[in-house]
Amino acid sequence: MIYQYIMSKDVEFRPLLRSDSPGALVDPARPVTAHGRPIEAGRRVMPHAHPRAQLIMILSGVMRLEAGSDTWIVPSGHCAWVPGGLEHALSSETDMETCNAFIDPAHAGVARAETACRVLRLTPLLREMAARLSEAGRNGSAAPEWQRLGLALIDEIARLEVSDLGLPGGRDPRLVRLTRHLNRTPAEPRGLGELARAVAGSSERSLARLFREETGLSYRQWRTRQRMLVAMQALDQGQSSAEVATTLGYGSASAFIAAFRRTLGTPPQQARRRMTRAGQAARRSGPPSGGGSA
Repeated sequence: MIYQYIMSKDVEFRPLLRSDSPGALVDPARPVTAHGRPIEAGRRVMPHAHPRAQLIMILSGVMRLEAGSDTWIVPSGHCAWVPGGLEHALSSETDMETCNAFIDPAHAGVARAETACRVLRLTPLLREMAARLSEAGRNGSAAPEWQRLGLALIDEIARLEVSDLGLPGGRDPRLVRLTRHLNRTPAEPRGLGELARAVAGSSERSLARLFREETGLSYRQWRTRQRMLVAMQALDQGQSSAEVATTLGYGSASAFIAAFRRTLGTPPQQARRRMTRAGQAARRSGPPSGGGSA
């Protein structure tokens, strides 16, 4: 089914059937359409599907994506690949700024071969290309210049790396309440016992079990991974280790640096230099030539 959806804060809505949704367009002459928008925290789109594959780019904030029995939490600086025809639901854990790219079925296999959702690292080049393509309007254009840009964007999607810090989510309402709270307040100082009672309405033992059963991680592992994802984005934006430590609730910059090195195997400033070099290289290379094929 093809949907154009409406979302309202803290309320779940079923998408309304619309034939002019950007995801519904089937036209190889318009290989990619793109549009961006801000989304307030607490909005949810109920399960839906569309013929075009979708790349959901999170420019700021945190999104929850559900497909089948799997759940992903997608932070800023990352994007989610959703194959065409796959039923999925999404919600905004925090206020978000997003950009969506919809890839025509004739080109989707060139962009990504996966038949399941994937969380990928967003590159500066792809972000700028999608922003430029969005100027063609929500349903794109068959003009040659937009075709070329769309095909180049497909090639860039194919180069995206799968995130090595994926953050699995869960479906149990108690777990969802807690992880959503932590995504909105990454510096939360309380331990699992107090959070279980105050936020999730459950016991520490039950929440610990839910983390392991539904995310495959212990609460401590999940929390560390969540903090490192926030840290990577903050470092990419130029924040110092001291600033990031404060944002994430660490007692000192040295405590944050030790946790970062322990988790990622490198100190924060070295990671920031690597991300800066990668961004500069992507900008120098410009859009790839030739584009994808139908």
